[in-house]
Amino acid sequence: MPLLQPPSSVFPLPRDREDDQPLAPLGWLRRTAEAMGFGRSFADGALLDIPNTPPPVLSTYEAALEALPDPVLIVEARDPDDLTGRSIVFANPAARQLLRIPRTGALLVSALRNPEVLEAIDESLFGNIASETLYEPGGAQDRVWHVRTLPLPPRTEERGEVVQLALVHLRDDTDARRAERMRVDFLANASHELRTPLASLSGFIETLRGHARDDVTARDQFLRIMSAQAERMARLIDDLMSLSRIELNEHVPPVGSCDLSLTVMDVVDTLRPMTAGRKVSLDLNTAPKGQALAAGDRDQLIQVVQNLIDNALKYSSPGGAVAVEVASDLTAEKAAAYASHAEQRAAEGGGRLALLTPDRADDERFVLIRVTDKGPGMAREHLPRLAERFYRVEGQKSGERLGTGLGLAIVKHIVNRHRGGMVVESAPGMGSSFAVYIPMVRTEGGKVPRILAVGER
Repeated sequence: MPLLQPPSSVFPLPRDREDDQPLAPLGWLRRTAEAMGFGRSFADGALLDIPNTPPPVLSTYEAALEALPDPVLIVEARDPDDLTGRSIVFANPAARQLLRIPRTGALLVSALRNPEVLEAIDESLFGNIASETLYEPGGAQDRVWHVRTLPLPPRTEERGEVVQLALVHLRDDTDARRAERMRVDFLANASHELRTPLASLSGFIETLRGHARDDVTARDQFLRIMSAQAERMARLIDDLMSLSRIELNEHVPPVGSCDLSLTVMDVVDTLRPMTAGRKVSLDLNTAPKGQALAAGDRDQLIQVVQNLIDNALKYSSPGGAVAVEVASDLTAEKAAAYASHAEQRAAEGGGRLALLTPDRADDERFVLIRVTDKGPGMAREHLPRLAERFYRVEGQKSGERLGTGLGLAIVKHIVNRHRGGMVVESAPGMGSSFAVYIPMVRTEGGKVPRILAVGER
C-alpha cells in the first residue's frame, strides 16, 4: 500500500477555503507546496488534508515529494508520553541521504537526536501548531538546517485508534550562516594580523622622514624591511581570501578527480628552485601512475600538497631532507595509522594526533599523502592547535620567509571539503610528519579498482 494512501474512508477530500468545495488533486499538491514554503503561506492557519484518492493519484503525490531537493519527512505518533512510538512513515531521498534512514519505518528519536527539533515536531503532532527551529547535526562539515514542522490531519485506524501526523521540512541554511561568519572572521583576522606590519611600516616611514633622511645605509635597510612587510601583508590577504572561499563551500563535496602521484610530482618540480636554494633535498616515494586516483578538485589538492611541502621546507635546516610519500587503497583506519612512529615520539615528549577524521568512512578507500621533515619538531601540547588560524609554536623560527600562519588551516578545510582526514606526528628534536588522506575514485559499481602497493610495478 502506498505510504500516503490512508485506510478506507479515513480522510475527507480537502475543501477550498472560499467555496468549501472539495479540492482537486492538484489543489492538494499546491497546498502541500504552500505548507513547505514553495508557494504562498497559510495566512489563516488552515491545515493540509490528505485526500482519499485512488492509488495512481497518491503515487503522483509521493513522486512529487520524492523529487523535492530538500529533505521531507512525514511523522506519525499515537501516545504523547511514548517517545519511542514516534516513527517516520515517509522520508524522501534527500532525507534518507541526510539522516541515513530507510524510506519508512525509522524511529524518530534515532534519526533526529535533537531536543529542539523533537519538541517542534511534538508541537505539530499533539498541539496542532506549526513550528520552526534550527538543526545542527554536527560532524566534520558543520552544517546548519532550518526545520519547519506542520500538523497534518490525524488518521483513524480501522480499530478506531487515532494516529497523529506531522510534516517535517528541512532547508539547508549552511551557506547563509557561513557567509556571515566568513565576513566576521575576515574582518577580525585582517584587522588583528595587519596591525603589526602596518605599525612597522608607519614607524619606518616616520624614521625616513626624520633623522635617517640622508642616511643611505639606513634608508636601504629600512626599505628592504618595508618591502618584506608589504609582501607579507599581500600574502596574508591572499591566504585569508583563499581560506574564506574554502570555508564558504566546505559543506559542498567537490567534483572531478586527479592522480595524486602526478600532482605531487608537479608540485615538487615547481619547488625545486626553492629546495636548491635552501640546500634541502626532496625524497619521493609515490604510487604508480594511475593508481592513486583521488576524488576531488585538482587545484585545491595542489594547494594542499604545496602547503605541506612548503611548511616542511621552512623548518628544515640546510643539508636536511623532506620525504614525500603517496600510498593508496587504504581504509580510514589504516590511513590514520600509516607507518606510525607515535610510541617512539611519545617517549621524547611528542605524540600523534588526528586533526580531522572523516564522517561515515567505513566503506571508503583512501589515497594518502605524507610529508615528513627533520626539523625541530614540537611537544605534544602543541599538536591540537596546529590547524588553528595564526597559531605558531613559541620559540620556533620558520626561516627567512615568514609564513602567514594560515597554511595548515587551509589544508585542514580543503581536506574536510573532500571528506578526508588529517594526522600529525611530532616530537622535539625528531621532526614532524603531516599526513592527509582523500577518498579514492569509485567505479560505476561503487568499488575501488585494485591498486598496486607503493613500489610494486
